[in-house]
Amino acid sequence: MTDRMLPDATERDVHISRTFDAPIALVWRFWTDPALLAQWFGPHGIAVDPATVTVEASAGGAWNLAMHDDHGVYPIAATIVEADEPHYLEILMSAQTEHGTLEDVLLRIQFHDHGERTRMTLLQGPFTPGDRDLTENGWLESFDKLDAIIAGGTA
Repeated sequence: MTDRMLPDATERDVHISRTFDAPIALVWRFWTDPALLAQWFGPHGIAVDPATVTVEASAGGAWNLAMHDDHGVYPIAATIVEADEPHYLEILMSAQTEHGTLEDVLLRIQFHDHGERTRMTLLQGPFTPGDRDLTENGWLESFDKLDAIIAGGTA
């Protein structure tokens, strides 16, 4: 795989780089195995019923799930644009949020192999400034949950 360059982030994008203490194949599985994805996806206070998760990890495949909390259900309907296991995942998504509907948001995730560690670079947008900030905070909390799972703790 040739290391691809993600486009530069704009003020309408979420851009996060994070390192996980897990090999690249495992981090990839946390994004593409429905049972694993359901364990960590969503900010604190949000859960994902594994029965709502569909991942078809190839171009044109579905990547769907429904988050829920005491206030409602928030489905994400998405199509995988590109999947280059275990290095790159690109997903075009629409989502219902507590604050309204997001449509045609492109999520790009690049996975960098560092042996027993994986650096992940995420670029997602476009968003309004408010939606961008909420989305970024949601990802950061989700990744805290993922770190806890990898460390053997609980989400």
